[in-house]
Amino acid sequence: MKRFLLLFAVITLVSLLTSCTGGIRLLEFPFDPAGRSLNSPQSELMANVAGRYIVFVSDRRGNQDIYLFDTHDRRLIDLPGLNSLDAIASNPAVSEDGRTIVFAATRQGCSGIYLYNRDTRQLRNLTENLQADVRNPTISADGSTIAFESSENGQWDIVIYDRSGKPLPIPIQ
Repeated sequence: MKRFLLLFAVITLVSLLTSCTGGIRLLEFPFDPAGRSLNSPQSELMANVAGRYIVFVSDRRGNQDIYLFDTHDRRLIDLPGLNSLDAIASNPAVSEDGRTIVFAATRQGCSGIYLYNRDTRQLRNLTENLQADVRNPTISADGSTIAFESSENGQWDIVIYDRSGKPLPIPIQ
């Protein structure tokens, strides 16, 4: 059932991404009981597709961690320094080039939006100075802009940050 749900999520995302071109492409990756591929016996949730990359959450190691799959090389990409035992990760998104991953995580009861740079292997909390709950991050194709929801004003508002963690103004027309 879990494998079906991941496959359904991936098909749905691919369907949405290819709807402009008029065709759908089914991604078929082998099932790996050891968890070294896209499909495993564990829960795989919240898949996000950007270019050749699929980022998702899985409980393969007994914790809700972020995984990155390269559809061209058909393998999981190692993400040193990203996942930790004291965090529950959710809602990952990846830049088009696969270098930058953004996700929400809860650590010690506090939510945050985290940015991971694969080149430098650095993980940063973009919202450590924001006194609010945060959720549902997304990232621009070039990895320069991050948008997410914040409860800072007592309601869920969309906030936009640059990759350095600086809030950007939302243009009003």
